[in-house]
Amino acid sequence: MDLAYIPSPSTGVINLGPIPLRGYAFCIIIGVFVAVWYGNKRWIARGGTAGTVADIAVWAVPFGLVGGRLYHVITDYQLYFSEGENWVDAFKIWEGGLGIWGAIALGAVGAWIGCRRRGIPLPAYADAIAPGIAFAQAIGRWGNWFNQELYGRPTDLPWALKITESANREAGLYHPTFLYESLWCVGVAFLVIWADRRFKLGHGRAFALYVAAYCVGRAWIEYMRVDEAHHILGLRLNVWTAIGVFVLAVVYMVVSARVRPGREEIVEPKAAKEAVAVDKAAPKADGEDGGADTDAEAVTDSRGDSGKAADASDTAGTSGDPEASDGDVAHDADNGAGSAAKS
Repeated sequence: MDLAYIPSPSTGVINLGPIPLRGYAFCIIIGVFVAVWYGNKRWIARGGTAGTVADIAVWAVPFGLVGGRLYHVITDYQLYFSEGENWVDAFKIWEGGLGIWGAIALGAVGAWIGCRRRGIPLPAYADAIAPGIAFAQAIGRWGNWFNQELYGRPTDLPWALKITESANREAGLYHPTFLYESLWCVGVAFLVIWADRRFKLGHGRAFALYVAAYCVGRAWIEYMRVDEAHHILGLRLNVWTAIGVFVLAVVYMVVSARVRPGREEIVEPKAAKEAVAVDKAAPKADGEDGGADTDAEAVTDSRGDSGKAADASDTAGTSGDPEASDGDVAHDADNGAGSAAKS
């Protein structure tokens, strides 16, 4: 008797009247929302403007979905194009089957187009959204739980995943590789956040760290999976892909750190121009205040001139006093007469 295990949902679809809500698609949508929301916060912190991440995601997300589906269909073509299979099923993305390698590759093309349209460097954008992508993968992996797919070898561990019987799977308890990868992606996201704050990663190195760290986890998780896959020299195709992409990511980090050390000072020219415009507007406002001060000084000077005029008037008024004038003349005449007598 099994004391503990992770149950699988009886169905991956909830029907709200004529509208089917598929768990797989729901997880993908939530993951995209989280990636854009968190990426936007990081982009603003780097000096960008709000809404830029979402605008570029309009290009990146559709490209990523197409790329992920293409990778899955190409690497598992026997599921759709072999005898007895229906090739139309290759378009049924809601039934599962997205390759992260293709999603990141073609999604980067879409992001590049969006960045070019806004005059933004792709590496800076990639650094901003890297942790969000890892969180999105962590959420998206729960879509495999709804579809009861991508589980590992049989196990009797307390956290084993219970799989029910169907045409293409055997009932039993298996390693929940979807859960392992989900937790690994959460760890990768926090690793990138920490490293970015600690080392001020720039020019695409935060994104490269995310890719390298993810590849490490994906390689060992692939060893546990029992679903059908192509093998090369005894290793699953996705293991070889993880090794190759890991090497490329590490090489990029090393070369980039030597060629372009540090972090970009300006990630979005539009935001930088707006900041400069604000700075230029601030001295102008001070000048206007200074003008007001100058006017006030002019008024004060005017009042000072008025005071001087008033003083002059007072002086003139005193000189015009008849009594004062006669007294002064008589006094001067007496002084003059006295001086003449003495001589």
